[in-house]
Amino acid sequence: MNHNRPGAGPLTVTVLVFPGVRLLDVTGPIEVFTSANDLGGRYRVRIASEDGAAVITSAGTRISADVRVDDVREPYDVLVVPGGPEWETLLKDDALLEAVRRLHGLARCTASVCTGAFLLAGAGLLRGRRAVTHWRQSRQLAVRFPSVRVEPDAVFVRDGPMMTSAGVSAGIDLSLALVEEHWGARVARAVAKDMVVFMQRPGGQSQFSVRSQVPHSRQETLRRVLDAVAENPGAPHTLATMSRHAGLSVRHMSRLFDEEVGTTPARYVEQVRLEAAQVLLETGDDPLPVVARRTGFGSAESLRRAFVRHLGVTPGAFRSSFRTTGAGRATANSGEREEETEQDGQA
Repeated sequence: MNHNRPGAGPLTVTVLVFPGVRLLDVTGPIEVFTSANDLGGRYRVRIASEDGAAVITSAGTRISADVRVDDVREPYDVLVVPGGPEWETLLKDDALLEAVRRLHGLARCTASVCTGAFLLAGAGLLRGRRAVTHWRQSRQLAVRFPSVRVEPDAVFVRDGPMMTSAGVSAGIDLSLALVEEHWGARVARAVAKDMVVFMQRPGGQSQFSVRSQVPHSRQETLRRVLDAVAENPGAPHTLATMSRHAGLSVRHMSRLFDEEVGTTPARYVEQVRLEAAQVLLETGDDPLPVVARRTGFGSAESLRRAFVRHLGVTPGAFRSSFRTTGAGRATANSGEREEETEQDGQA
């Protein structure tokens, strides 16, 4: 769908709203499309609600609607389905799901933001398709809708005419991708610069997830092993060492991890070490080699490879992105940023 041609008319974007919708899920995409109008794109954005009335968002803010769902009768370009924190309740709203189906039937492209993916899935629109939602709800989406191929680390996913995006601000990433598709990279880049956001953010949403807790296990022996790894990730937790401490054979230990944790011992240990390193990078000033030794990676190079493999960013970039917003650091800490960059390069 390439509309980047002379004389092309404005593209119509319909944003569905409903009581309890998340505010930024709505305003983020709208801001992208309306900003594009000043920078080389042409969009007509309208807000639709079931009855055409205003709705109260989850933030308590009132949003007015431009049109009733039933009054949308002509084909148009993009449908945006936002989410809301009470997505489980929304899935029981048959009228809302029917509104999603009706608007989708007239749209050339249907896109969801955050938990809006549940509404698309509940409406039967994601069967057999790849999709993403907020990292907190990825597992629920996969369990409730097993025909949906959930990609938990993606920021946004396109599968045919369907697009889904991850948590909240990822709706901006998705909308920028649509602007690029419609009007070209130059316009999308201008919008991203105007909004002071990444045109394509580094890494996936794994880097935003909370620290994983020690998995629950029915096996007391395995629980003790999992606890020991979590409490001291820097210790030498090889399969042989863990098996010996538990009084189990290597084969038995591997089978327990597969059955109870759903991964291998080596992968579990690496994940715990990765999360421990994230905490140190966010909260401390230790150089990367020290962080690597304290968390069991041994060297800054091993730490760097693990970060790039799992999170899509280097340790130095992670520290710069997540320790602070940067307010008040402009000149005083420029040397610190240079040091982190140099360390990362050496890693």
